Amino acid sequence: MAINSRDIAREAGVSQSTVSRALRGDPRVADETRARIVEAAERLRYTPNLAARSLITNRTRTIGVVVADITNPFYPALVEVLHDEFSLSGYRTVLFNERTDAGGAEEVLPQLAGKAVDGLVFTSATLGSRWADAFFTRGLPVVLLNRYVDDAPVDRVVSDNYAGGVLAAHFLAGELGHRRIALIAGPENTSTSRDREAGFRSALAELGVEFRESLRRVGDYSHQSGYQWCLDLMSSKPRPTAIFCGNDVIALGAIDAARRLGVAVPAEVSILGFDDIEMASWEVFSLSTIQQPLPRMAKVAARMLIDRLENANGTPHRVVAFPTHLVKRDTTGPAMDAA
Repeated sequence: MAINSRDIAREAGVSQSTVSRALRGDPRVADETRARIVEAAERLRYTPNLAARSLITNRTRTIGVVVADITNPFYPALVEVLHDEFSLSGYRTVLFNERTDAGGAEEVLPQLAGKAVDGLVFTSATLGSRWADAFFTRGLPVVLLNRYVDDAPVDRVVSDNYAGGVLAAHFLAGELGHRRIALIAGPENTSTSRDREAGFRSALAELGVEFRESLRRVGDYSHQSGYQWCLDLMSSKPRPTAIFCGNDVIALGAIDAARRLGVAVPAEVSILGFDDIEMASWEVFSLSTIQQPLPRMAKVAARMLIDRLENANGTPHRVVAFPTHLVKRDTTGPAMDAA
């Protein structure tokens, strides 16, 4: 027979209404009474009916996290931190694995029409989408993590991608002396790709180094994109001596392509990534990259959403931007003609 709140009330010697208040965290219940009720619930192995509770409180204690492709090693690290932070505050996490790069986040809207979650963290927003306005109109708190949508009325946590592009240019062209620098960018409908390329181009111009449109390629944030475009770039005459990749996963694909062709990294071509995912530091890759502090960003995004849900409704939307840093490893070196 299923245990209910009436059984717990009888076991703890309190009223059923007191049990209900205690289990939903009502501060009017004394600590001693709450402890007695919790102990009775555990003793009886009581499992609360979350669906019924959500009908009463209009809260699900569930947070949605939207990623573009969970097989991309960029996302699991973010999801793990988000899950842990939400769990510490009593929230469950449900993952939406949507191809937002291809189809737009509007695909998620029907799934959330019934208030299935209390709030949402979007890690894969695309430029030009109006979904943020739709969520805002429905009263669903949203935090954008990693990417953003221009003028969207939501909180966001990002890194300074423009400054990261500047760092990449100063390192490859200014410090290492490369002049034929290729770019394998990410999707053009993302703020990350747009801002990184803009910073890169601007810094090259300040350094007096030509940005060669013939050496620019655009693809997905994927290993396959880096692999195929590196093969293509290595057939250029003359070949680039360095490649700035839109993220680390693209860079890992480029490294594999160079190895297939027998092109030495970094002696013949330097490869620079962006993100500093865990794999970048593995000895088999030892990838030089522009680091953004992904765990810290995820933690701040989680706390921001929890604060919005519990304390800060109606307050102005906030932007937190983290600085980026250059991490030098083994995939970059001086240009051959600058050595």
